[in-house]
Amino acid sequence: MAAPDPRDPVDPRDLAEPREPEDRRDPAEPRDPEDPKDHLEAATQATRSIQGLVPELTARLPQLLEAMRSVGTGLELHSTLDRICETAAELADARYAALGVVSEGGEGLSDFVTYGVSDAVSQEIGHRPDGRKGLLGALIHDPASMRLADLTSDPRSCGFPPGHPPMRTFLGVPIKVQGEIFGNLYLTEKRGGAEFNDHDLHMVRVLATEAGIAIGNARLYEAARQRERWIDGSVAVTTALLSGGDAEDALVVVAEQARRLAESAAGIVLLPADDGELEVVAVSSPEPDVPLGVIVPAESLVVGSLLAGEAVFVSDASTDPRMVTTLASRFGPCMLLPLQSGGRVLGALVTPRARGARQFTEAERTLATQFASQAALALMMAEAQRDRERLAVYEDRDRIARDLHDLVIQRLFATGMMLESASRRSVASAVQEGVGKAVDELDVTIQEIRTAIFALQQGPAEAPSGLRTRVLREINMAAVPLGFKPSHRFLGPVDSVVGELTGKNLIAALREALSNAFRHADASRIEVVVDATLRLDGRGDEEGGAEREAADGVRLSVADDGVGIPEGGRRSGLRNLQRRAESLGGSSWCAPGIAEGGGGTTVIWQAPLQAQAAPAAPPAPSDVPSAEERPEL
Repeated sequence: MAAPDPRDPVDPRDLAEPREPEDRRDPAEPRDPEDPKDHLEAATQATRSIQGLVPELTARLPQLLEAMRSVGTGLELHSTLDRICETAAELADARYAALGVVSEGGEGLSDFVTYGVSDAVSQEIGHRPDGRKGLLGALIHDPASMRLADLTSDPRSCGFPPGHPPMRTFLGVPIKVQGEIFGNLYLTEKRGGAEFNDHDLHMVRVLATEAGIAIGNARLYEAARQRERWIDGSVAVTTALLSGGDAEDALVVVAEQARRLAESAAGIVLLPADDGELEVVAVSSPEPDVPLGVIVPAESLVVGSLLAGEAVFVSDASTDPRMVTTLASRFGPCMLLPLQSGGRVLGALVTPRARGARQFTEAERTLATQFASQAALALMMAEAQRDRERLAVYEDRDRIARDLHDLVIQRLFATGMMLESASRRSVASAVQEGVGKAVDELDVTIQEIRTAIFALQQGPAEAPSGLRTRVLREINMAAVPLGFKPSHRFLGPVDSVVGELTGKNLIAALREALSNAFRHADASRIEVVVDATLRLDGRGDEEGGAEREAADGVRLSVADDGVGIPEGGRRSGLRNLQRRAESLGGSSWCAPGIAEGGGGTTVIWQAPLQAQAAPAAPPAPSDVPSAEERPEL
């Protein structure tokens, strides 16, 4: 078939009545948004809408083309919506324009963009319309073009809020994106006081068709950018968790990325606590309104769902009965996502928005759920990495401990035996005395090495601490105010034989004894000994304490080389130690210290290994220590 000659005359009927191409596709068949036939159909409908308006179109065609060009520039969604409002107002010569974006459920508006209303007026009006009533709601439920000479007289109108500018003439046109209603374009107050005419309606319809294409492109671009941001956030979280840094800092990174990506008021990470509860362990928020350590009780329906691996989406946390903490009253829309990987729930991630903020879209929910799964996987990988590193450390510690025990201690023990043998063959008392002191020093050294071996065999820092670890922690804390670190020795299986109640009281006694030495003794050397091989003989302490039943016990000795206890000095701290020991069936007293000539003080505190608490009498007023005498380490 020959192509038409461009010089042939054009029949005006071909311009006025464009023929719609026949569409042979099944109506039930899903349409491809990029199908050129759909674009041709949209163009055909737009052309048919302006039939009979050739003179008007001729006059306003440049303005329409410029408006269509302006709407199609740019890919950022909100900027595109702003341009559509501005362009539509200019095209129809309207004072005000607005574009309401229909929510996913089709029951209201999720966004409302305006043109012509100043920021001051917007602030005075306050909240934006939700589209559930009035003319805006009518256009949502019946998306058809609407033109009114006086919108205030329409029975569907529900009036304006205080501070709203007066509006009379009205023009509303739906905007479709890929065949679905995206929202509605509203124009009011045609300049000059005239009504919107048919020419305005048809021109805005054409613009709405082009706007639908522009919005579709912007939404695709926005979705791609959104996925890219969430992927980048997942990479940042994985990098932070696997970098080998502090676990708490890594959890803060998870909270920060979740808050930024979800555009929420806060990002909160919760981990399982005792008895099926969840505890807030990391928070990212511009306002310090979410304290760490908040416990969400196991009775909460939300906790049950999260620990079962189910995500929970809340429209308004301040009113939802499932939200039982006081923190919920501060927030509105909220996503609560399980940190789940491989069927194991490690915790939960919460991203709440402020009250009155927009709801989370379906795309945001999906991306956030995927982010939480990726974060959980990274947490598991980081945990496995820490376990491997910890195992390597303990393997190295075991090797060092074996070397110390098998080589160093055995050699020191053999050296001590050689010295004792030489001492017995010597007839000089001075030599025997010197050798005896050397053997005693070797015994002390052996005990210190054994203490070091026990320290090397301690569990990880996050594991429950034994008595030995708690004693070492108190000694290390006391080293700061003292200016030196006290020496220490352990005798017997301290961790395995000392009961919990006795251990707690022993730590309190150690803390008070070290505090007294710091404040009163002016010591340069302190020795701490914990002996779990003791047999309490039941004779009471050396100050005439009541006799006790013989039992296995533990003794704490804190000796210093300080100034000692002056005659007539206050002994309230020592009486507190004695009272604490007696409440457990033990005793406490003082002995000479470790300075030359017995100078200084040795505080001795002992109690049965498995003590039972006894009711203690309240201290006399004279026994209550003053502010200067209370331990303050």
